[in-house]
Amino acid sequence: MNFRTGIGIDFHRFGTDRKLMLGGVEIDYPFGLIGHSDADCLIHAIVDSILGAMGLGDIGTYFPDTDERYKNADSRIFLIKAKELLIEKDWIIENIDCIVICEKPKIMPYSQKMKENISSVLNIKHSQIGIKATTTEKMGFIGRKEGIACMAVCLISKKICKSYEEE
Repeated sequence: MNFRTGIGIDFHRFGTDRKLMLGGVEIDYPFGLIGHSDADCLIHAIVDSILGAMGLGDIGTYFPDTDERYKNADSRIFLIKAKELLIEKDWIIENIDCIVICEKPKIMPYSQKMKENISSVLNIKHSQIGIKATTTEKMGFIGRKEGIACMAVCLISKKICKSYEEE
Protein backbone atom coordinates (compact mmCIF):
# COMPACT_ATOMS: atom_id res chain seq x y z
CA MET A 1 0.00 0.00 0.00
CA ASN A 2 1.02 3.56 -0.59
CA PHE A 3 0.85 5.69 2.57
CA ARG A 4 1.60 9.39 3.04
CA THR A 5 1.51 11.76 5.98
CA GLY A 6 0.91 15.47 6.08
CA ILE A 7 1.21 18.02 8.84
CA GLY A 8 -0.73 21.23 9.31
CA ILE A 9 -0.40 24.07 11.78
CA ASP A 10 -2.38 27.26 12.17
CA PHE A 11 -2.41 30.20 14.57
CA HIS A 12 -4.97 32.93 15.11
CA ARG A 13 -5.18 35.70 17.67
CA PHE A 14 -8.24 36.56 19.68
CA GLY A 15 -10.42 39.53 18.87
CA THR A 16 -13.74 40.97 19.88
CA ASP A 17 -17.01 40.80 17.97
CA ARG A 18 -16.20 37.34 16.58
CA LYS A 19 -17.55 33.89 17.36
CA LEU A 20 -14.98 31.34 18.47
CA MET A 21 -15.21 28.47 15.98
CA LEU A 22 -13.12 25.30 16.35
CA GLY A 23 -13.80 22.10 14.47
CA GLY A 24 -16.99 23.65 13.13
CA VAL A 25 -18.30 24.12 16.69
CA GLU A 26 -19.14 27.46 18.23
CA ILE A 27 -17.30 27.61 21.56
CA ASP A 28 -18.77 29.63 24.43
CA TYR A 29 -16.03 32.22 25.03
CA PRO A 30 -16.01 36.03 25.11
CA PHE A 31 -13.48 36.27 22.25
CA GLY A 32 -13.31 34.81 18.76
CA LEU A 33 -10.39 34.28 16.43
CA ILE A 34 -9.43 36.92 13.90
CA GLY A 35 -9.03 35.81 10.29
CA HIS A 36 -10.34 36.25 6.78
CA SER A 37 -12.73 33.30 7.06
CA ASP A 38 -14.29 32.19 10.37
CA ALA A 39 -10.66 31.59 11.52
CA ASP A 40 -11.35 27.99 12.59
CA CYS A 41 -7.70 27.13 13.12
CA LEU A 42 -8.46 23.47 13.88
CA ILE A 43 -10.09 22.93 10.50
CA HIS A 44 -7.37 25.00 8.81
CA ALA A 45 -4.67 22.77 10.31
CA ILE A 46 -6.55 19.63 9.25
CA VAL A 47 -6.99 20.90 5.68
CA ASP A 48 -3.27 21.72 5.48
CA SER A 49 -2.38 18.25 6.75
CA ILE A 50 -4.59 16.61 4.11
CA LEU A 51 -3.26 18.82 1.30
CA GLY A 52 0.30 18.26 2.48
CA ALA A 53 -0.13 14.49 2.50
CA MET A 54 -1.24 14.66 -1.13
CA GLY A 55 1.59 17.06 -2.03
CA LEU A 56 -0.92 19.73 -3.13
CA GLY A 57 0.28 22.86 -1.37
CA ASP A 58 -1.58 24.56 1.44
CA ILE A 59 -4.92 26.12 2.29
CA GLY A 60 -3.81 29.50 0.90
CA THR A 61 -3.29 27.89 -2.52
CA TYR A 62 -6.99 27.08 -2.76
CA PHE A 63 -8.50 29.74 -0.51
CA PRO A 64 -6.33 32.89 -0.52
CA ASP A 65 -7.12 35.50 2.11
CA THR A 66 -7.32 38.05 -0.70
CA ASP A 67 -10.40 36.37 -2.18
CA GLU A 68 -13.56 38.08 -0.95
CA ARG A 69 -15.60 34.91 -1.59
CA TYR A 70 -14.07 33.49 1.57
CA LYS A 71 -14.62 36.54 3.79
CA ASN A 72 -16.15 35.18 7.03
CA ALA A 73 -16.70 31.81 5.29
CA ASP A 74 -17.47 28.66 7.25
CA SER A 75 -14.17 26.76 7.18
CA ARG A 76 -16.00 23.49 6.58
CA ILE A 77 -16.10 24.50 2.89
CA PHE A 78 -12.30 24.16 2.92
CA LEU A 79 -12.67 20.67 4.38
CA ILE A 80 -15.18 19.80 1.65
CA LYS A 81 -12.64 20.86 -1.01
CA ALA A 82 -9.94 18.73 0.65
CA LYS A 83 -12.34 15.75 0.58
CA GLU A 84 -13.09 16.37 -3.12
CA LEU A 85 -9.36 16.40 -3.89
CA LEU A 86 -8.87 13.15 -1.95
CA ILE A 87 -11.61 11.51 -4.01
CA GLU A 88 -10.27 12.93 -7.28
CA LYS A 89 -6.75 11.66 -6.54
CA ASP A 90 -7.93 8.25 -5.20
CA TRP A 91 -6.72 8.76 -1.62
CA ILE A 92 -8.51 7.79 1.56
CA ILE A 93 -7.94 9.08 5.08
CA GLU A 94 -6.64 6.51 7.52
CA ASN A 95 -6.58 8.86 10.49
CA ILE A 96 -6.19 12.47 11.60
CA ASP A 97 -4.66 13.47 14.93
CA CYS A 98 -4.95 17.03 16.24
CA ILE A 99 -3.81 19.20 19.12
CA VAL A 100 -5.47 22.46 20.13
CA ILE A 101 -3.04 24.65 22.05
CA CYS A 102 -4.54 27.32 24.31
CA GLU A 103 -4.79 28.39 27.92
CA LYS A 104 -8.50 29.18 27.66
CA PRO A 105 -11.17 28.11 26.86
CA LYS A 106 -11.34 24.47 27.84
CA ILE A 107 -11.64 22.48 24.60
CA MET A 108 -12.37 18.92 25.63
CA PRO A 109 -16.07 19.48 26.45
CA TYR A 110 -16.51 20.28 22.74
CA SER A 111 -14.25 17.59 21.29
CA GLN A 112 -16.95 14.99 20.54
CA LYS A 113 -19.04 17.52 18.61
CA MET A 114 -15.88 18.59 16.71
CA LYS A 115 -15.20 14.95 15.81
CA GLU A 116 -18.82 14.56 14.65
CA ASN A 117 -18.54 17.64 12.40
CA ILE A 118 -15.19 16.67 10.91
CA SER A 119 -16.05 12.99 10.42
CA SER A 120 -19.37 13.92 8.81
CA VAL A 121 -17.74 16.24 6.26
CA LEU A 122 -14.89 13.84 5.47
CA ASN A 123 -17.09 10.73 5.60
CA ILE A 124 -14.81 8.92 8.05
CA LYS A 125 -15.43 7.30 11.44
CA HIS A 126 -15.16 9.26 14.69
CA SER A 127 -12.52 6.73 15.76
CA GLN A 128 -10.28 7.92 12.89
CA ILE A 129 -9.99 11.37 14.47
CA GLY A 130 -8.03 12.30 17.57
CA ILE A 131 -8.52 15.70 19.19
CA LYS A 132 -6.42 16.63 22.18
CA ALA A 133 -5.77 19.90 24.00
CA THR A 134 -2.79 21.33 25.85
CA THR A 135 -1.51 24.62 27.19
CA THR A 136 1.87 26.33 26.95
CA GLU A 137 2.07 26.60 30.75
CA LYS A 138 1.47 30.36 30.46
CA MET A 139 4.45 30.90 28.11
CA GLY A 140 4.32 33.05 24.97
CA PHE A 141 1.33 34.62 23.21
CA ILE A 142 -0.80 31.55 23.87
CA GLY A 143 0.14 31.58 27.54
CA ARG A 144 -0.92 35.23 27.71
CA LYS A 145 -4.32 34.16 26.28
CA GLU A 146 -3.80 36.18 23.10
CA GLY A 147 -4.71 33.37 20.70
CA ILE A 148 -4.88 29.70 19.79
CA ALA A 149 -2.69 27.35 17.78
CA CYS A 150 -3.70 24.01 16.27
CA MET A 151 -1.65 21.22 14.79
CA ALA A 152 -2.85 18.24 12.79
CA VAL A 153 -1.29 15.17 11.24
CA CYS A 154 -3.08 13.14 8.59
CA LEU A 155 -2.27 9.67 7.28
CA ILE A 156 -3.71 8.82 3.88
CA SER A 157 -3.49 5.72 1.73
CA LYS A 158 -4.01 5.12 -1.96
CA LYS A 159 -7.27 3.45 -2.87
CA ILE A 160 -6.71 0.10 -4.49
CA CYS A 161 -8.83 -0.26 -7.62
CA LYS A 162 -10.83 -3.43 -8.12
CA SER A 163 -8.96 -4.18 -11.34
CA TYR A 164 -5.64 -3.87 -9.50
CA GLU A 165 -6.82 -6.23 -6.74
CA GLU A 166 -7.85 -8.82 -9.35
CA GLU A 167 -4.44 -8.89 -11.03
